[in-house]
Amino acid sequence: MRSTMPDFPLTLQHFLWRSTTLFPTKEIVTRRETGRHRYTYADFGGRVAQLAHGLKDLGVRAGDRVGTLAWNNYRHLELYFAVPGAGAVLHTLNPRLFPEHLQYVINDAEDKVIFVDASLLPALQRIANDIKGVQQFVVMTDAPSPDGQLKPMASYEEVLGGRPTSYPWPQIDERDAAAMCYTSGTTGKPKGVVYSHRSSVLHSFGIAIGGGIGLQESDSILPIVPMFHANAWGLPYAATMLGAKQVFADRFLDPVSLTERIRDERVTFSAG
Repeated sequence: MRSTMPDFPLTLQHFLWRSTTLFPTKEIVTRRETGRHRYTYADFGGRVAQLAHGLKDLGVRAGDRVGTLAWNNYRHLELYFAVPGAGAVLHTLNPRLFPEHLQYVINDAEDKVIFVDASLLPALQRIANDIKGVQQFVVMTDAPSPDGQLKPMASYEEVLGGRPTSYPWPQIDERDAAAMCYTSGTTGKPKGVVYSHRSSVLHSFGIAIGGGIGLQESDSILPIVPMFHANAWGLPYAATMLGAKQVFADRFLDPVSLTERIRDERVTFSAG
């Protein structure tokens, strides 16, 4: 005898659906060089779909690794969902690694595309001649892609530009890889850690329940822990699952900037 209860794979696609369907007007706010970027989960969902189309046009297929060298911001959150949602694997790169270790993890993971914050371009330019498998670099900026030694290069908004705001998300096995990161290589070369969709979903459940952190939809959540470190302790996934307001500091981590974010956005939970 089999259960008659509804059943579905535990994949991150469901978090995207839930937040955009049930909480379309809740906000995602990012500190910028001047002012802040503010949009809703409805806006977020449309851009995640556009990004998924863009990834497909860049040749990203199921199981391919997509690197991100970026701070905590709304574009990084879009990558958190578009990449695994399309069946590829998000590889968050730690900008604090030594150049030789950064080169090693990119080559070891066989990253096909790398998305990089404009402020972190020098870190990649230093090792450009030693990362062989990357087929496309995408700069996370509003402006057209800058000139540089990283070829070929596009800008983030060019990748999204004009593409549909809905996407035919594929069926994914919940045990497929969703994301990966590397250790800091304390006792040798960095070592890869791979997270499945299932593990990420269950972790989100764990930190949302009362016996865990107890996050809820009414919270305003500011993750200070970097999104390149252990999926920011799972906070972006859990917050999106709940439909909670999310606040990102980008690279502006000085005490004054952080306290301004906490005050202005009425942050109720932060971790870092």
